[in-house]
Amino acid sequence: MEEYFICPECGSEDVQVIKERGRELTLKCRECGSVWHTTLPKLVRVPLVISRHERSFKGEAELPEGEEIAIGDIVEIEGDEVRITGIELEGDRRVERGKIGEIKTLWGESLTYPKVIGVSIYLPGGVTQSFKVKVPRDEEFVVGEVLEVGGYTFRIEKIKTENKMLRHGKAKADEITRLMGRPIRGRASRSLEIYRGYNESFLTPGR
Repeated sequence: MEEYFICPECGSEDVQVIKERGRELTLKCRECGSVWHTTLPKLVRVPLVISRHERSFKGEAELPEGEEIAIGDIVEIEGDEVRITGIELEGDRRVERGKIGEIKTLWGESLTYPKVIGVSIYLPGGVTQSFKVKVPRDEEFVVGEVLEVGGYTFRIEKIKTENKMLRHGKAKADEITRLMGRPIRGRASRSLEIYRGYNESFLTPGR
């Protein structure tokens, strides 16, 4: 876990460690020359259940004791960035935030893997064609954009995110749960890759 320090005198982040003894550090600011001491918090191993699409894996995150963590925060574990989606205290009590040392289990979503989102295409006669596609998390989608998936060309009419339904504007894939639209004749701006299940090759973002 990487630590960042700020000079208490001038506020600079250009700080170097000049002495280290266990959790006791002596620091020096390269900007103003101030020297001070600090004690790093004790790290606690917290069980973390990581979701990678439809599969889950158990791990442990090393986090500073007494520090607060909340749903939506991001932690690193074994080279994977994980966004916290659930926090459980003793007694199986679910909370929005909690202190390290009091938390029994954390749940999270891997951000190393591409995002899987749903696509609903409304066909004539009340038929809906549905797909799951995988896309890079930072990819943007815009209402009115023309896309192709599974042989269908369609225009996005609505974008459902984790918090709202968009009928105008755009959103990044990381916050999108579903794209909705109707088939049209025309040329798509891009094609979407159909998601065919968990695969270790997803370790490379965007694949």
